[in-house]
Amino acid sequence: MQNLQKRKLDALMKRVIEGDNDAFCLLYEATAKGIFAFAYSYLGKREDAEDVTQETFFAAKRKAHLYRPGTDVRAWLFQIAKNLSLDELRKKKNSAAPLGDALENTLSVKPQLTELDALTACLDEAEREIVLLHAVWQYKHREIAELTGTPLGTVTWKYKKALAKLRDYLKEDL
Repeated sequence: MQNLQKRKLDALMKRVIEGDNDAFCLLYEATAKGIFAFAYSYLGKREDAEDVTQETFFAAKRKAHLYRPGTDVRAWLFQIAKNLSLDELRKKKNSAAPLGDALENTLSVKPQLTELDALTACLDEAEREIVLLHAVWQYKHREIAELTGTPLGTVTWKYKKALAKLRDYLKEDL
């Protein structure tokens, strides 16, 4: 099933490279939720994640000629989204007001969290990335190891550790 999905997305991307706008729409529909979830895990704000999702697809359309057919479209989009999310975080860091007030407000009230909020609140960047790649994008641990350049054992261990942290965090929230 996983290989079939990869082949379908690769075929769509080949059509996008040729200028097929219908294929671009289908690619967007098939991958936008995963891109949004990933961006949200970095940025923590719906509006920012929506902006990065849109920018990811604008960039993918502009740079379609750089995609190597036969590779993994999702990994290519994921890398674009990651770079844009990190750029957004750097911009916000450089123009941010003092964090003291924001941190105090965040700690004083613990709102009801969605699953993505929980990911952002209790997992570090590497753990979020592994969980999202596995749970949202359906990558196998071996594929995640290849994508991230992390040993397979480390990926498996971090995934299990992240799930335990999420369970504990969500239990506290109840």
